[in-house]
Parts: sequence; C-alpha cells; structure tokens
Amino acid sequence: MQEYGVHIFHSIVTKSALKKALKKKCITVNDVIATSATFIRGGERIDLLLIEQKDPKKKFILQLDVLFEDDYLALIHKPAGILISGNSFKTISNALTENITKSRLPDVTTPRPIHRLDFATTGILLIGKTSSSIRALNKLFENRVIQKTYFAVTIGEMNARGTITTKIDGKQSQSNYTLCESVASQKFGTLNLVQMEPQTGRRHQLRKHLSSIGNPILGDKDYGIKHLILNGRGLYLHAYSLKFIHPFTNREIYVKDEFPQRFKNIFTALTSY
Repeated sequence: MQEYGVHIFHSIVTKSALKKALKKKCITVNDVIATSATFIRGGERIDLLLIEQKDPKKKFILQLDVLFEDDYLALIHKPAGILISGNSFKTISNALTENITKSRLPDVTTPRPIHRLDFATTGILLIGKTSSSIRALNKLFENRVIQKTYFAVTIGEMNARGTITTKIDGKQSQSNYTLCESVASQKFGTLNLVQMEPQTGRRHQLRKHLSSIGNPILGDKDYGIKHLILNGRGLYLHAYSLKFIHPFTNREIYVKDEFPQRFKNIFTALTSY
C-alpha cells in the first residue's frame, strides 16, 4: 500500500504524506483500515478520508516578492538568511500562505516549495499550489528539464568558461560556468561575476564546485579560503532565473529575479543581463 498509494491519491503527493495518512487511519481498502503492510492485488476499492487542513494559529509574517503566479504555481524571491523549510518557525514555507493567492482549483493544497536554496542564498524559488502541480513540478526537476541560472561572485583569476564534474555525496554532479566580468580588488586580488548553470542538484553543489577549482564564492564561510572570508555581508550567490514549460498550460515560463544591490556595488554591467 505504501508504494501504490502515492500514484492514486491527488491530495497525497509524497510517500511521507502517505505514511502519515496510514498512521492516522485515513485509508481503507474494501472498508478495512489499511496499513503500510496492506497488499494491493487489484480490483479493491480504496478510500481516503480527507481531513480538513487547519491553518496554524500562529502565522509567520514575512513579506515576500511574488514574481509570477497563477492557479498552479508561483515564483517568489527568497531573501538571504532564512531557511526554506524545517523545524524552525521562521521559514519560507510558513510564510507562503500570507503571500500566495489561494488556488481556485479543486486539488488546492498548502503552497509548497518545489526545490531548495541555501540559507544564505538569494533568488528565485518555485512554489506549487495544488497537489497535481506539486507532483508535475517535482517530475520536471527529476527529469532535469527546468533550466536554472545562478550568478556568483568568485575570488581569483579563472578561465573564461568551463565545466566542473565531481562526485558529491557519492553521486555524479556537473556545473557549467561562464565568466562574465572581472574587476581588480585590493583585498581579494580579482573578483569575478560568474554565470552558473547546474546540470544536477546536489547539496551545496555550486559552492563546492567553485571551491574545487580554486575560485570560492565571496562570503562562503564553509568552502572559502580562510584568510579571504568576508564576514557579515552574506554569500554572493544568487538564483537568477528559471525557465521551463508550464506542465498545465504548455506555455514557456521564463522568470528572472533582479540582482541584489551588493552585486551591483561591484559590477557595473549587470543591467545587460
């Protein structure tokens, strides 16, 4: 039942959600309460008792910039210094209902981030607003058909372009980069504006990749060069754009998120991107 149920219920989009529904005795097979061990042979009647979702009494109020929105999905700007989700109360996930317009579609659900950005990273974040769109958008990421573009400020001289391939946590990873502009810096020698296009989505991938070629991201306390750590000004990594075909309207979605002011303070040609 645990493997089968995710594919038949529109309101349950993950295995963990199905586990919770089974634990709460919300699923029956031929009028018998199902468990994770219930075996499905075919021909059974499977029912789901929907429990009305209640909004939490305490809401996290954080104004978010909504860059695009329809009944299926939204694209928002994630500020630096906040988690996407987790056990903390102050997360993007907990602020979404106050910023996202509720979908009018029948499978509307609590808005949910589709992917992750690091705590210190700024930029564009994709949100699903219905059960079917969350499943469809997750599938797009799994199939690697969403084009993601990041910009980073890196330290040290580097090649005009390149491809970085390494294993991260035992899995193959790849990032393509293009050097857009370089400026001299008294403290850092050279600072570069680098366009990054990750082909995979490993944890801290861009930060690890740039560090591995000797060009860490400015402000990276985990993968930077110790005597060149920039304290108190954040990580200079920005999720700039997402491009994909809308899974329900079949229209191309291409949304950009403006560069943070700290990028503009270093590079003068950012208006051309």
